[in-house]
Amino acid sequence: MLKVNIIGIGPGNPELLTGAARQAIIDSNILIGDKRMLNIYGEFAENAKMVYPTIRAAEIAEIAAKADPAKDVLAVLVSGDVGFFSLAKTISGKLPNCQCVRYAGISSLVYFASKLEMSWDDAKIVSMHGREQKLVAAVQQNSKVFSLTGGDNSPQVLCGQLCDHGLGGVQVYVGENLSYPEEKITCGTAETIAKGQFPSLSVMMIINEQPCPATSVHGIPDDAFLRSKVPMTKQEVRSISMSKLQPKPADVIYDIGAGTGSCSIELALLTPYGKVFAFERNPVAVELLGKNKELFGVDNLNIVAGEALANIQSAPTPDCVFIGGSGGDLCQMLDVVYAKNSSCRVVINAITVETLAEVAGYYKEHQEYALEIVNVSIARNKTLGSYNLMMAQNPVYVMTAVKRDD
Repeated sequence: MLKVNIIGIGPGNPELLTGAARQAIIDSNILIGDKRMLNIYGEFAENAKMVYPTIRAAEIAEIAAKADPAKDVLAVLVSGDVGFFSLAKTISGKLPNCQCVRYAGISSLVYFASKLEMSWDDAKIVSMHGREQKLVAAVQQNSKVFSLTGGDNSPQVLCGQLCDHGLGGVQVYVGENLSYPEEKITCGTAETIAKGQFPSLSVMMIINEQPCPATSVHGIPDDAFLRSKVPMTKQEVRSISMSKLQPKPADVIYDIGAGTGSCSIELALLTPYGKVFAFERNPVAVELLGKNKELFGVDNLNIVAGEALANIQSAPTPDCVFIGGSGGDLCQMLDVVYAKNSSCRVVINAITVETLAEVAGYYKEHQEYALEIVNVSIARNKTLGSYNLMMAQNPVYVMTAVKRDD
């Protein structure tokens, strides 16, 4: 079996390479990595007879397939630490019949925190380098956030997003060219950093002295939303519906028939690292949705105007779906949802017995799903002089469908 040494080189400076990693490079006769790494670490590869400037997993797999297990040892150089947003994870799964051995390196987080004389064990870690993680939500909810930057997500662009969400005053440290002679660390507010120019490939440590931790409690008061004549799922029914949907922090969620957006907003707040797609065909409701999105600062909420049945066809695969209105296309929508994800969790709200019968009929024909139906009757007090009268609201059917285990 071919031995493959996957070596974390740390921030880049050879002086920060661990002794074990250095020895693994020396013991390997085939060296793989990007040009910058090979230029720096090629001098340690005394036995290297072949050098390949690539970090593409497919090309590395091809090189490994052509190697001789009896006499060859591969060294794959990766930046930072092998367990920290590393190419090592991808490589390990694409090298069949190979014995992969990982060698730890000093990550950019560890190095940067030491330069700032700051602990990092309490930091929320986010990567905006080739990923779509939610930096704004992380900064809103945590006192300390470390972020990798890269591509279109440069420090100035990301700090501009923080400013757009009222976080212009947070303290930001930007690290450039860490461990190299041209290393530079800049400190300022997000507002200041947003006006500067920084290499796209940098790191940031962000300090928010007034974080607002996410809450798992649902049921935002109705009067917290901007309202009009557009229908809205009320607080008590919304709370029950969210508890039935059971969204996870990184879920992709559809809110079909979003109306005012009360459920969309609630779901976006409950899934800070996920995405919520609010489908709505009423132009007045779409405009109101946009205003409520801005009011609550939920950048993970995506408003999709138009007929939901057509739009969900091209939307990302959902983990769970809330349906508050279907426009007569309920069964077809469910077919599309389950074609995308047969294990999708679905909650449907209805006030008419016709919709209740339609849902019950659909799941009678789809026995692989268990359907729970809860009838919710809410009454709210109304003062009349010195008395309180209980005024009944429309009963709502909250229907939950989950795939059976058997």
